[in-house]
Amino acid sequence: MHLTLGLAVAVRPGLTVLTLTGDLDMDTSPYLAEATDSLDLQGRILTLDLSAVTFIDSCGLTTLLAVRQHIGLAGGTLKLADLPYQALRLLDLTGTRDLFTLAEPAPTPS
Repeated sequence: MHLTLGLAVAVRPGLTVLTLTGDLDMDTSPYLAEATDSLDLQGRILTLDLSAVTFIDSCGLTTLLAVRQHIGLAGGTLKLADLPYQALRLLDLTGTRDLFTLAEPAPTPS
């Protein structure tokens, strides 16, 4: 079974939120690269909402690193939000967690 990567974009003043769903792997990471290449990231914050990502492999991580570099060159900032456990573990195992800004989780209603 081949899963796809869903992408949804929300643009706000100074902020772009790209919500990913599904697997970010060898087959789907080019879609993330294409999506971020088509966005105006000049001086903006790009938040990748990863709460619905079910799996990230080394190709997905390489793409996240490339997106980080791309937005940095454009004078913007990349934030990763709501990373699932598997993604955090991958960042820890590869020693790349400190290369990313992890967005604070949204407060839960009381």
